Amino acid sequence: MPQATPASPVRVDAWLWGVRMYKTRSAATAACRAGHVRLNGQPAKASQPVRPGDTIRLRQPGRERILEVTGLLSKRVGAPEAVRHYTDHSPAPVPRELLAVPRRDRGAGRPTKRDRRQLDRLRQRTEPDPG
Repeated sequence: MPQATPASPVRVDAWLWGVRMYKTRSAATAACRAGHVRLNGQPAKASQPVRPGDTIRLRQPGRERILEVTGLLSKRVGAPEAVRHYTDHSPAPVPRELLAVPRRDRGAGRPTKRDRRQLDRLRQRTEPDPG
């Protein structure tokens, strides 16, 4: 079983890759550099060590994940094994129906004033106010 020994620290990017949050280690490193990963509330550098009990927050397209580290991994493992090394405290993802963007039929022409008002009303219900 590819687990790290208690004496050997595991980098946060390697751990995220090992528990299958990112497809590649370089994608995990890029997420850390872009500020999408936070370790115990602080922005995480890719080389920071992870310890059991740490909380990792990461932003992925469409949702935020909150993971509590329960075990260390230095290599990538299968999904059933990976789940044993973290506790997921993430909020439930937003239903796909609410993320859907209304589309007009191809060739329907320019929207009328009534169509625009309906689209604006629909978008206000699904998207938060940017202000």
